[in-house]
Amino acid sequence: MTDIWSGLTQAFWLLATLDADLVEITLRSLKVTLSALAVASLIAFPLAALISVRRFRLRRFTISVLNALMGLPPVVVGLVVYVLLSRSGPFGVLGLLFTPTAMIIAQVIIVVPLIASIAHQSLRELWSDYHDLLISMNTTKRQRIQTLLWDGRRALLTAALAGFGRAIGEVGAIMIVGGNIDHATRVLTTAIALETGKGDFALALGLGFVLIAMALFVNLMIHWLSHTESEGRW
Repeated sequence: MTDIWSGLTQAFWLLATLDADLVEITLRSLKVTLSALAVASLIAFPLAALISVRRFRLRRFTISVLNALMGLPPVVVGLVVYVLLSRSGPFGVLGLLFTPTAMIIAQVIIVVPLIASIAHQSLRELWSDYHDLLISMNTTKRQRIQTLLWDGRRALLTAALAGFGRAIGEVGAIMIVGGNIDHATRVLTTAIALETGKGDFALALGLGFVLIAMALFVNLMIHWLSHTESEGRW
């Protein structure tokens, strides 16, 4: 019991004094995750809008695949990315393995299906409201997609926040492709796992508090956006 209280006290001290290692790891985590989120959003949002607007033969199959990939095991993603970026892999010449770029690639693959699925559900409802109007105005598919993306921006932000929450807490794929290298690829989740194994509960708890704070903030933002979106419809 004494060790637990001692670890908690030291953890709060690290947070209060903005410990250099804690700040460095936190900023690196944000940099990697926000970069992955930006790339994933650029892929997922247009894809979700396209599926909502356009009718094609494999549309239902595409939606089913996206929904299924939401539960894709992160360690499998990490393994696939590792094989592709390893020296014997097709992209080994790029030397991206055990770099932040490899971690971003893994996170993008993980969160794109999640963001696309959530965004599609919202844009599909919006399209049902706008369908007749946009068709009567003789708009192009590109204009319809742009209209959906703009008017559904609040729902898209909710989808992006959900993707951020999934990415920031990921450890399996990040550990595999990043290697948890100190001052290079060590992020919140991998550092917590390492420090816990070493018995340094103070730093592990400090990093854990930061991760919990991020998760709470994201969930509160999603709740607030969902609430305000419902009010706007009424």
